[in-house]
Amino acid sequence: MYQKPNERLKGQTAIVTGGSSGIGKAVCEALAVDGANVVVNYYKDSETADEMVEQFMNDERSGDAIAVQADVSKEEDVKNLFSEAISRFGTVDILVANAGIQIDRKFHEMSLEDWQRVIDVNLTGQFLCAKEAIIEFLRRGIREDVSKALGKIIHMSSVHEIIPWAGHANYAASKGAIVMLMQSLCQEYGPQKLRVNSIAPGAIQTPINKEAWSTPQALDKLNELIPYKRIGQPSDVGSLAVWLASDESDYVNGTTIFIDGGMTCYPGFTENG
Repeated sequence: MYQKPNERLKGQTAIVTGGSSGIGKAVCEALAVDGANVVVNYYKDSETADEMVEQFMNDERSGDAIAVQADVSKEEDVKNLFSEAISRFGTVDILVANAGIQIDRKFHEMSLEDWQRVIDVNLTGQFLCAKEAIIEFLRRGIREDVSKALGKIIHMSSVHEIIPWAGHANYAASKGAIVMLMQSLCQEYGPQKLRVNSIAPGAIQTPINKEAWSTPQALDKLNELIPYKRIGQPSDVGSLAVWLASDESDYVNGTTIFIDGGMTCYPGFTENG
């Protein structure tokens, strides 16, 4: 758990999709320690989600918490996710649309099913969750006692929204599309004081990319892509998510923040390419 809470999010409720592992789990922990009520969305891992809820409930620094199963690619699941959150906490103030998957194939070997499943979770899931969040934000209006904004949506993107990734065309396409989704929502709903931003992690040490860091040799190779010469930790992303959800970032809207140790600086060109 995070060690230095300052209750920036006290009295607010956050939904984190894909919240039971990796980056999503770290985001849940960071939001909880900063005082938010947290809705831990999970797809399959109910045991971990329930353990997280118990951990938050027993930590005096944390807000309240519940775990809710949902496949974010299914509209009825997403509607139920928001319904349960609102039933328990009265409203939702923060959405972290984090759920994502990879199904990697060479492009000429990629099936339509491989393509569609990644797009359904990584992009359509973001659409469905953002839509339900905006409906709720507009319904209740600004809660000036807890935040300057009508609501906060944080899309979890990737450095691969701008860095091409051979063998991962479905994943890269889904992340590239998030930019236009996020910016379009900011443009449309900014006048209502809705804030919509994206976080774009680089190499973060999570189970989804274990092959890239599980041996010293693999980690050394990975660090060649990172000017800062270390792999990111999920807690790095969690800290950024809390800041974006707080009033400290109230004038930040419609942008992607890259958290990648400099990966997007293309270190392969250090010596003229």
